[in-house]
Amino acid sequence: MSATQPTLRDLKIKTGTVKRLFKDENSYRKESESQQKHIDKLISEGADEHDISKQKEVLQESLNMIPDCQNRLKEAQKELQKLLENKDASWEGTEELKQAEDILEQININKGNTN
Repeated sequence: MSATQPTLRDLKIKTGTVKRLFKDENSYRKESESQQKHIDKLISEGADEHDISKQKEVLQESLNMIPDCQNRLKEAQKELQKLLENKDASWEGTEELKQAEDILEQININKGNTN
């Protein structure tokens, strides 16, 4: 096997990276939604402006992480897709290949739900 030939281990690593970044992005989105609800509740209860301001800072930190996660996920997804396009025939039927295809499908379904 040549040094440039991707291995099943490479596939597993790239799949793991995509899974982690996908999970991170979703986590930041959920955290942002939850934080916004918390801020709305504080405002409706007439909480101290300083408390509200601090909670808005927390929200902004989460919102700032989303584009970064999206960019890293997009790059990792491209790398995984490229790896699958050049896959070795010996990968057919392996759990690693199935997981790689599944996560790419899951991301595509999720994109359809968020656009």
